[in-house]
Amino acid sequence: MRGARSSSSARGSSCASNATNGNPALLKARGTHVSEARTNPTEMNTTEKNGDRESSETKPRTPAEIRPAEAAVLTDMVGYQPGAVVSRAILGRKTGTITLFAFDEGQGLSEHTAPFDALVHVLEGKAEIVIDGERFELGSGEAILMPANRPHALRAISRFKMLLIMMRS
Repeated sequence: MRGARSSSSARGSSCASNATNGNPALLKARGTHVSEARTNPTEMNTTEKNGDRESSETKPRTPAEIRPAEAAVLTDMVGYQPGAVVSRAILGRKTGTITLFAFDEGQGLSEHTAPFDALVHVLEGKAEIVIDGERFELGSGEAILMPANRPHALRAISRFKMLLIMMRS
C-alpha cells in the first residue's frame, strides 16, 4: 500500500509533540527512548538576523547541525538503536527545524498534534503514518505533509530513517 490511503481509526491519546519542535523532552512511545545531541558551547556558527543567516557574528551551535556549504549523507548522520527512536536536530531556526530520525522496527511516535506543518521525507525503510485517521505507507524517497493541528502518528514497518522539516511560519 505504498503511498496509498486507507481509512483507519488508529487514534490514541493526544499529546503535544515535543519531538518535532526541537525540545529535548522528546516523546516516548511504546517503551522506547529517544536521544538527541546536546549543545557544545565551544562550537560556533553564524548568527541569525531576521531569520536569515549572517556570517559576521558567532553564537553557540549544536554540534549535530549540518555544516553550511558541505555535502552530507543524511542517512549516515543518525544511527539505529535496538528498540528505540533516535533523533538528531540538524538545523534549528526561529522559523523551523530539520530533524533526522531513526526508528527501529516496530517503534513509533504515538498520536499527537503539532502547532506547525511538518513534512516527513522517508530516507530508507518503510513507515506507516496515520494523519487524522487516514493510514499511509511510505517507503524510501516518499514524503508526506502532516498539517498543523491534525492528529498524526508514526510507526516503523521496518527500520526506517526520515527527515522531518517543521515549518513555524
